[in-house]
Amino acid sequence: MAKEIINTLPPREKVFLVGVEFHQQSHLLSLDDSLEELSLLADTAGLEVVGSEAQKRQTPHQKTFIGPGKADEIKSLAGEVGAQIILFDDELSPRHQRELEKLFGDDIRVLDRTALILDIFAQHASTREGALQVELAQYEYLLPRLTHAWTHLARQAGGGGGRTGRAGGVGLRGPGETQLEVDRRDIHRRIDHLKDELDKVRAHRQRHRAQRKRSRIPIVALVGYTNAGKSTLLNSLASADVYVADQLFATLDPTTRRVELPDGKAVLFTDTVGFIQKLPTMLVAAFRATLEEIAEADLLLHVLDITHPNVQAQARAVHQTLVEIGADHIPVLTALNKIDRLHDPGAARRALDEFSSAVAISAMMNEGIKDLLRAVQAQLFERYSPLEVVLPYQEGRLISLFHNQGEVERIEHGSQGVSIQGRIPGRLLAEFSAYLKSQATNT
Repeated sequence: MAKEIINTLPPREKVFLVGVEFHQQSHLLSLDDSLEELSLLADTAGLEVVGSEAQKRQTPHQKTFIGPGKADEIKSLAGEVGAQIILFDDELSPRHQRELEKLFGDDIRVLDRTALILDIFAQHASTREGALQVELAQYEYLLPRLTHAWTHLARQAGGGGGRTGRAGGVGLRGPGETQLEVDRRDIHRRIDHLKDELDKVRAHRQRHRAQRKRSRIPIVALVGYTNAGKSTLLNSLASADVYVADQLFATLDPTTRRVELPDGKAVLFTDTVGFIQKLPTMLVAAFRATLEEIAEADLLLHVLDITHPNVQAQARAVHQTLVEIGADHIPVLTALNKIDRLHDPGAARRALDEFSSAVAISAMMNEGIKDLLRAVQAQLFERYSPLEVVLPYQEGRLISLFHNQGEVERIEHGSQGVSIQGRIPGRLLAEFSAYLKSQATNT
């Protein structure tokens, strides 16, 4: 039987962690801090960490990633503490995975950070959309790692047409034995089906976003490192009942709630999946429909755990992910969360100086929420930017939007359309980006 790389993990299996720092490779967290985060991820997945080992290398070893000598040492250390899993803090290539499995033997499973995160996501996908997204990411991760087992799997499945699990979804934790007992063609077919289903989800979300744009209710997307307190903040803002737990990736599926600002205007706040360093590429791709909720927002509310020792690195990881999904152009307001846990009251004031457009809050204790809402109101409705555009006559919606939401200083009707000069809220700049006066002049 081929080794399962992702499957339901028995409660509290013992795991040994391995971290490697390569020369001239950029790291958001130090090697020790990254291993500490990996330990939290393992605990979230229901594993018991029984030991760890770190190594610094120039480059990954061609066959065994950490080098044969170090691999033998880790095998011995893991055996002494009774580890059943050896977990690497980086994504292993299929070859590295196979070579390490050979070296460690049948009694020890080899997992990497990506497989662990995928497993955690599978635990927390509570909607059909989330299940589809995670299943797609898992299959794309598993496919190149199971090439050596196809003949065996095809025999078990009777030459093809094996079981694929429940229609339109996955089991409790994603692809298991019954779903992997199929041949390569069937798995590719399953991946194509999942992509088609997610395209439908994406189209559905786009229709909803179009409706929200027509209503012109601004959208504020909560973003932040996992476990920063986004869901707790949404509960505090909207008296919502979003699941909250003190663990990584406690919530996965997006939740949107309507919130009233101090001046009575309505805003939609959307809680999104938490970010993390080394977020698997296939997860970013699979969650495209969900992450577009962030890219389409009028304002990003970046929630930071101000008590975390690596808060600056976490902020950089969030910014890096925003760049990857094309959302780094959206205005950002920072919420410095968990100030109730600070022993030094002055620490919150000093932190405010380190982050631009920041408000200190405690989502748990409901502190600073009114100040935060006033800051959101100022960002969305009170901060205007100068703008000069030439709008085609068929763009009646944008012409009305400028009149209704902005301040018109000059307007002229010409052969190319309506030339308008004035000021509009910064959150609406993207709406007019295709019709800037400079672009019209150049064309």
